[in-house]
Amino acid sequence: MNYRMQRKLYDKFLFNYLAKDAGNAAEIMEAGGGYVVPGIVSDKFSTPDKAALKVQELKTVTEMVSVGLGGGGDAANWKRVLDISLASNPGHLNQPFETASYTKGFLDGSDVPNQLVNALVKPTGQVGRIQLTSGQVMNAEEFLDLAAALGIESIKIMPVNGDEHIDELIHLTRLAGAKGIRGIEPAGGINASNIRNLVEGVKNIDIEFFMPHIFGATIDKQTGKTIPTKVREILDELED
Repeated sequence: MNYRMQRKLYDKFLFNYLAKDAGNAAEIMEAGGGYVVPGIVSDKFSTPDKAALKVQELKTVTEMVSVGLGGGGDAANWKRVLDISLASNPGHLNQPFETASYTKGFLDGSDVPNQLVNALVKPTGQVGRIQLTSGQVMNAEEFLDLAAALGIESIKIMPVNGDEHIDELIHLTRLAGAKGIRGIEPAGGINASNIRNLVEGVKNIDIEFFMPHIFGATIDKQTGKTIPTKVREILDELED
Protein backbone atom coordinates (compact mmCIF):
# COMPACT_ATOMS: atom_id res chain seq x y z
CA MET A 1 0.00 0.00 0.00
CA ASN A 2 1.29 3.47 -0.86
CA TYR A 3 0.91 6.33 1.62
CA ARG A 4 1.13 9.98 0.71
CA MET A 5 3.06 12.38 2.91
CA GLN A 6 -0.18 14.32 3.38
CA ARG A 7 -1.49 11.49 5.60
CA LYS A 8 -0.57 12.91 8.99
CA LEU A 9 -1.58 12.03 12.53
CA TYR A 10 -3.88 14.80 13.80
CA ASP A 11 -3.23 16.52 10.43
CA LYS A 12 0.26 17.45 11.61
CA PHE A 13 2.53 14.60 12.66
CA LEU A 14 4.76 12.34 10.58
CA PHE A 15 7.48 9.99 11.77
CA ASN A 16 10.75 9.21 10.06
CA TYR A 17 12.19 5.72 10.61
CA LEU A 18 15.04 3.96 8.83
CA ALA A 19 14.08 1.05 6.57
CA LYS A 20 16.44 -1.83 5.79
CA ASP A 21 14.58 -2.81 2.63
CA ALA A 22 11.19 -2.55 0.92
CA GLY A 23 9.69 -5.25 3.14
CA ASN A 24 10.81 -3.45 6.28
CA ALA A 25 9.44 -0.17 4.92
CA ALA A 26 6.05 -1.76 4.30
CA GLU A 27 6.03 -3.27 7.80
CA ILE A 28 6.82 -0.04 9.60
CA MET A 29 4.40 1.99 7.52
CA GLU A 30 1.65 -0.45 8.42
CA ALA A 31 2.67 -0.44 12.10
CA GLY A 32 2.81 3.35 12.10
CA GLY A 33 -0.69 3.76 10.68
CA GLY A 34 0.64 5.27 7.45
CA TYR A 35 2.08 8.31 9.23
CA VAL A 36 5.60 7.20 8.33
CA VAL A 37 8.30 8.46 5.99
CA PRO A 38 10.86 5.64 5.71
CA GLY A 39 14.45 6.55 5.05
CA ILE A 40 18.11 5.71 4.70
CA VAL A 41 21.30 7.43 5.82
CA SER A 42 23.98 8.19 3.28
CA ASP A 43 26.99 6.94 5.23
CA LYS A 44 25.72 3.34 5.32
CA PHE A 45 26.46 2.89 1.61
CA SER A 46 29.82 2.63 -0.10
CA THR A 47 28.71 4.76 -3.07
CA PRO A 48 25.85 7.16 -3.85
CA ASP A 49 24.74 4.82 -6.64
CA LYS A 50 24.22 1.95 -4.20
CA ALA A 51 22.26 4.23 -1.91
CA ALA A 52 20.15 5.41 -4.86
CA LEU A 53 19.28 1.81 -5.69
CA LYS A 54 18.06 1.35 -2.12
CA VAL A 55 15.92 4.49 -2.38
CA GLN A 56 14.39 3.17 -5.59
CA GLU A 57 13.68 -0.13 -3.88
CA LEU A 58 11.90 1.62 -1.01
CA LYS A 59 9.90 3.69 -3.49
CA THR A 60 8.20 0.52 -4.71
CA VAL A 61 6.13 0.70 -1.51
CA THR A 62 6.06 4.44 -0.71
CA GLU A 63 5.97 7.71 -2.60
CA MET A 64 8.47 9.49 -0.35
CA VAL A 65 11.81 8.38 1.08
CA SER A 66 14.04 10.46 3.34
CA VAL A 67 17.78 10.55 2.67
CA GLY A 68 19.69 11.38 5.84
CA LEU A 69 23.20 12.68 6.28
CA GLY A 70 24.26 9.94 8.69
CA GLY A 71 27.08 10.11 11.17
CA GLY A 72 24.94 11.93 13.71
CA GLY A 73 24.10 14.67 11.23
CA ASP A 74 27.57 14.94 9.67
CA ALA A 75 27.50 18.08 7.51
CA ALA A 76 30.38 16.70 5.42
CA ASN A 77 27.92 14.25 3.83
CA TRP A 78 25.81 16.98 2.23
CA LYS A 79 27.11 16.38 -1.32
CA ARG A 80 26.65 12.62 -0.99
CA VAL A 81 22.99 13.20 -0.07
CA LEU A 82 22.58 15.51 -3.05
CA ASP A 83 24.12 12.93 -5.41
CA ILE A 84 21.86 10.18 -4.05
CA SER A 85 18.83 12.39 -4.53
CA LEU A 86 19.73 13.31 -8.10
CA ALA A 87 19.89 9.62 -8.93
CA SER A 88 16.76 8.47 -7.11
CA ASN A 89 14.13 11.24 -6.66
CA PRO A 90 13.49 10.41 -2.98
CA GLY A 91 11.20 13.31 -2.09
CA HIS A 92 12.86 14.34 1.19
CA LEU A 93 16.48 15.00 2.00
CA ASN A 94 18.52 16.25 4.92
CA GLN A 95 21.07 19.04 4.64
CA PRO A 96 22.99 21.31 6.98
CA PHE A 97 21.61 24.84 6.93
CA GLU A 98 24.67 26.10 5.10
CA THR A 99 23.95 24.01 1.97
CA ALA A 100 20.16 23.63 2.13
CA SER A 101 19.24 26.58 -0.08
CA TYR A 102 21.89 25.70 -2.69
CA THR A 103 20.73 22.07 -2.72
CA LYS A 104 17.08 23.04 -3.12
CA GLY A 105 17.88 25.39 -6.00
CA PHE A 106 20.13 22.85 -7.71
CA LEU A 107 17.47 20.14 -7.50
CA ASP A 108 14.73 22.46 -8.73
CA GLY A 109 16.81 23.01 -11.87
CA SER A 110 17.46 19.29 -12.33
CA ASP A 111 15.46 16.29 -13.52
CA VAL A 112 14.20 15.73 -9.95
CA PRO A 113 12.61 19.01 -8.80
CA ASN A 114 10.11 19.45 -5.97
CA GLN A 115 12.22 17.76 -3.30
CA LEU A 116 11.57 18.75 0.31
CA VAL A 117 14.94 19.84 1.70
CA ASN A 118 15.38 20.46 5.40
CA ALA A 119 18.07 22.56 7.09
CA LEU A 120 19.86 21.16 10.11
CA VAL A 121 20.64 23.22 13.20
CA LYS A 122 21.47 22.36 16.82
CA PRO A 123 19.79 23.32 20.10
CA THR A 124 21.80 25.50 22.47
CA GLY A 125 20.08 24.98 25.80
CA GLN A 126 18.66 28.52 25.57
CA VAL A 127 15.13 29.25 24.40
CA GLY A 128 15.26 31.55 21.39
CA ARG A 129 18.79 30.58 20.32
CA ILE A 130 19.98 27.98 17.79
CA GLN A 131 23.41 26.88 16.65
CA LEU A 132 24.43 26.34 13.04
CA THR A 133 26.51 23.31 12.13
CA SER A 134 29.38 25.75 11.60
CA GLY A 135 29.19 26.57 15.31
CA GLN A 136 27.68 30.04 14.96
CA VAL A 137 24.91 30.79 17.47
CA MET A 138 21.97 32.84 16.24
CA ASN A 139 18.77 34.36 17.55
CA ALA A 140 16.06 31.88 16.50
CA GLU A 141 13.73 34.52 15.08
CA GLU A 142 16.47 36.13 13.00
CA PHE A 143 17.56 32.69 11.82
CA LEU A 144 14.04 31.80 10.71
CA ASP A 145 13.69 35.11 8.86
CA LEU A 146 16.86 34.24 6.97
CA ALA A 147 15.70 30.67 6.32
CA ALA A 148 12.36 31.86 4.97
CA ALA A 149 14.08 34.41 2.72
CA LEU A 150 16.27 31.63 1.33
CA GLY A 151 13.25 29.46 0.54
CA ILE A 152 14.00 26.81 3.17
CA GLU A 153 10.86 24.83 3.88
CA SER A 154 11.72 22.77 6.95
CA ILE A 155 14.09 23.01 9.91
CA LYS A 156 15.67 19.93 11.44
CA ILE A 157 16.98 20.34 14.98
CA MET A 158 19.37 17.75 16.40
CA PRO A 159 20.20 16.43 18.94
CA VAL A 160 17.16 17.21 21.07
CA ASN A 161 17.96 14.34 23.47
CA GLY A 162 14.37 13.21 23.72
CA ASP A 163 12.39 15.99 25.40
CA GLU A 164 15.41 17.65 27.06
CA HIS A 165 15.11 20.69 24.77
CA ILE A 166 11.32 20.76 24.61
CA ASP A 167 10.95 24.45 25.53
CA GLU A 168 13.37 25.43 22.76
CA LEU A 169 11.55 23.13 20.34
CA ILE A 170 8.12 24.55 21.14
CA HIS A 171 9.42 28.10 20.74
CA LEU A 172 11.11 27.29 17.43
CA THR A 173 8.01 25.54 16.09
CA ARG A 174 5.73 28.43 17.00
CA LEU A 175 8.03 30.98 15.35
CA ALA A 176 8.52 28.79 12.28
CA GLY A 177 4.79 28.37 11.73
CA ALA A 178 4.25 32.12 12.01
CA LYS A 179 6.95 32.77 9.40
CA GLY A 180 5.65 30.30 6.83
CA ILE A 181 8.17 27.53 7.38
CA ARG A 182 6.39 24.28 6.49
CA GLY A 183 7.90 21.89 9.02
CA ILE A 184 10.03 21.17 12.06
CA GLU A 185 11.96 17.90 12.38
CA PRO A 186 13.46 17.03 15.78
CA ALA A 187 15.95 14.17 16.09
CA GLY A 188 18.04 12.50 18.74
CA GLY A 189 17.02 10.32 21.67
CA ILE A 190 13.31 10.24 20.78
CA ASN A 191 11.45 7.12 21.90
CA ALA A 192 8.17 5.87 23.34
CA SER A 193 8.92 7.36 26.77
CA ASN A 194 9.14 10.97 25.55
CA ILE A 195 7.26 11.15 22.25
CA ARG A 196 3.99 12.18 23.90
CA ASN A 197 5.62 15.19 25.55
CA LEU A 198 6.98 16.36 22.21
CA VAL A 199 3.71 15.90 20.36
CA GLU A 200 1.57 17.48 23.07
CA GLY A 201 3.96 20.43 23.26
CA VAL A 202 3.40 21.44 19.63
CA LYS A 203 -0.02 19.93 18.94
CA ASN A 204 -1.84 23.26 18.93
CA ILE A 205 0.77 25.20 16.96
CA ASP A 206 -0.23 26.10 13.41
CA ILE A 207 2.44 24.47 11.25
CA GLU A 208 2.04 22.14 8.26
CA PHE A 209 4.02 19.23 9.66
CA PHE A 210 6.13 18.13 12.61
CA MET A 211 8.27 15.06 11.89
CA PRO A 212 10.33 13.41 14.63
CA HIS A 213 13.21 11.27 13.38
CA ILE A 214 13.23 8.11 15.50
CA PHE A 215 16.15 5.79 14.87
CA GLY A 216 18.17 4.15 17.63
CA ALA A 217 15.27 3.27 19.91
CA THR A 218 13.50 1.26 17.22
CA ILE A 219 16.29 -0.55 15.35
CA ASP A 220 17.19 -4.20 15.83
CA LYS A 221 20.96 -4.11 16.29
CA GLN A 222 21.36 -7.62 14.88
CA THR A 223 19.38 -7.24 11.65
CA GLY A 224 19.54 -3.49 11.11
CA LYS A 225 15.78 -3.45 10.59
CA THR A 226 13.36 -1.09 12.29
CA ILE A 227 11.13 -3.17 14.57
CA PRO A 228 7.43 -2.81 13.68
CA THR A 229 6.27 -3.44 17.26
CA LYS A 230 8.44 -0.55 18.46
CA VAL A 231 6.87 1.69 15.82
CA ARG A 232 3.41 0.57 16.92
CA GLU A 233 4.32 1.25 20.56
CA ILE A 234 5.13 4.87 19.69
CA LEU A 235 1.88 5.30 17.78
CA ASP A 236 -0.07 3.76 20.67
CA GLU A 237 1.42 6.42 22.96
CA LEU A 238 -0.14 9.11 20.79
CA GLU A 239 -3.50 7.82 19.68
CA ASP A 240 -6.35 8.67 22.03
